[in-house]
Amino acid sequence: MDKSLNFSGFAHKVGDDINTDLIISGRYKFSISDMTELSKHIFEDQDPNFYRRLKPNESFLVAGSNFGMGSSREQAPLVIKCANINAVLAKGFARIFYRNAFNIGLPLIECDTDKIDEGDRLHLDLEANVLKNITKGKGIEFSPIPDIMKDFLREGGVVSYFKKNRRFKFGI
Repeated sequence: MDKSLNFSGFAHKVGDDINTDLIISGRYKFSISDMTELSKHIFEDQDPNFYRRLKPNESFLVAGSNFGMGSSREQAPLVIKCANINAVLAKGFARIFYRNAFNIGLPLIECDTDKIDEGDRLHLDLEANVLKNITKGKGIEFSPIPDIMKDFLREGGVVSYFKKNRRFKFGI
């Protein structure tokens, strides 16, 4: 797969303490098995028009603290990825959500999101470890992602990475 780690798009803010049931309501988790169809219900309980406001491959999800708390089901990061959201930027992530997201190839960026407003144009270059708020003309510092996790993202997740490489490569 070997996809680019360079993204541009617009900020869609969702707040603090976002749990997995808010990302995708429990009423859909087992009745809709097609992830593309399920992604149409992303954040529906918070904003029924959320999905319609997304621009495919031109959207960032921007949150506060403790994003992804709750259940360990992979549907939550999968619907974000299937909604063609470039990455999730937040002050912090629940540990199981963080792991599930990288397992499926969804970039998560830990940074201060207070200076990002709804609709701001953002640019993220994971190779250069650069995040810019184009609208405000300012850079945003973030915790760099380890190279192995960047490799997972390039391949679309840990399973695709392992299928291609048949082992985990470490730069030792």
